[in-house]
Amino acid sequence: MVPVAFPYHLDDRHRTATATPDDHIRQMLELLLFTRPGERVNRPDFGCGLLDLLFGPNSPEIAAAANVTITAAVGRWLGDLIALTSLDVTADDSRLVIDLTYEVLATGAPAELRLAIGGPG
Repeated sequence: MVPVAFPYHLDDRHRTATATPDDHIRQMLELLLFTRPGERVNRPDFGCGLLDLLFGPNSPEIAAAANVTITAAVGRWLGDLIALTSLDVTADDSRLVIDLTYEVLATGAPAELRLAIGGPG
């Protein structure tokens, strides 16, 4: 099965764009993190809801809560594809910075993702 790229778009040949397996896993991870619980009709508990933190207060306590939420969501929804090796969520001025390192279980390849939510980057 060839993974479809997210967001959906057409490639240069005007066919459905595809992604490499590693890119597909990264895209699934981003989709999980930025989907609000309740946003999916048939999966109301899918998501992590990081975008809900965009206009909220920022503090070390919020970062700690986000850390727990991300760990639980990744374990539940992507636990059969990746294993978290480290997760660091920090409140940096007006931004919430997420540094996530994981291992792709099928290949054993390490990968990392860095996201910053809020304020200027």
